[in-house]
Amino acid sequence: MSGSAHSALPLSASAQRVQDALGRLGFALTVFELARPVRSAQAAADAVGCAVGQIAKSIIFRGATSGRAVLVITSGANRVDESRVAGELGEPLARAEPDFVRERTGFAIGGIPPIGHAGPLETFIDEDLLVHGEIWAAAGHPNALFRLTPRDLVAMVPGRVTRVRP
Repeated sequence: MSGSAHSALPLSASAQRVQDALGRLGFALTVFELARPVRSAQAAADAVGCAVGQIAKSIIFRGATSGRAVLVITSGANRVDESRVAGELGEPLARAEPDFVRERTGFAIGGIPPIGHAGPLETFIDEDLLVHGEIWAAAGHPNALFRLTPRDLVAMVPGRVTRVRP
C-alpha cells in the first residue's frame, strides 16, 4: 500500500462483516480501513497504490421487470454497458435506490463488497478484472478495502464472468 497506511483500530461493523464472510468462505484475506473514505475507483487506486483498472467496483442494479437485485463487479477503469448486461440478464436494468441497495445487500452505497450480502444476487464479473495479478475490492464501508486475486474473486462470488463494458 502507498503512504496512506491502514488503521490499526478495530474494523467498523460493516467491514467486520466482510472480514467474517471472507473467513467463512475459507479465504485468508485481510480487510483494511483507511484513514479517509475512498468514494471513487481512482481515489481507491491512489490510496492503495495500484492502477484504477485493478479496483473491483461493485454496482447494484434492479431488474426492471422482476425487481431482483443485480450485482455487477466491474473494473474501476470501465463503465457498465447496461444494455449489454440487460441482454445477459434477460431483462432491462433499472437504477437501484439507496434503500433497495441496503435492503438487498446489507450495505450502503459507497462500500458495497463483492461478498457477504443479505441475500443472493444475480452477479456478473467483468472479464477485464481477470488480466490483473491482484485487484482490490470494497469491504462494506467507504474506508474499507481488501486485496485479492481475480482467481479469488471468481472462486468466492457465484457469478458469470462476461464483458460488461461497451
